[in-house]
Amino acid sequence: MSMLPTRHSLLDDFFRDFTPGFFIKPLHGDALPAQIKMDVKETEQAYQVEAELPGVGKEDIHVEIDGSRVTIKAEVKQYDEESKEQQSLRSERYYGMVSRSFQLPQDIDREAASAKYENGVLLLNLPKKHGGGVGQRLRVE
Repeated sequence: MSMLPTRHSLLDDFFRDFTPGFFIKPLHGDALPAQIKMDVKETEQAYQVEAELPGVGKEDIHVEIDGSRVTIKAEVKQYDEESKEQQSLRSERYYGMVSRSFQLPQDIDREAASAKYENGVLLLNLPKKHGGGVGQRLRVE
């Protein structure tokens, strides 16, 4: 076991001691992820993708397929409701877009592909296809 403190904890202590209250987390939790986390699995007939998109409405998720290239885009809009009887003293809103593209080993059959969004996880079923074509946007259900 090392007796040396880690660099991360030293910086945390420094900022906590000299700037108390400056680094406040948003009311809605952490800010947008830098990258969409996902798992990709392969069967003989298709690829299955599970992508984490917490706090995103399904109408704000866009999946595009172009041959073997898949692009997932999500727009996050979170804000606090205000009423006329209340004066806002502090508001922590954030908006943003995250996107991730990846290449699969084989082209995707866009016509048979499907997308489903449940509990913050986007599930894609991407059947394999031989041949090419024009890119297409996939409807998320």
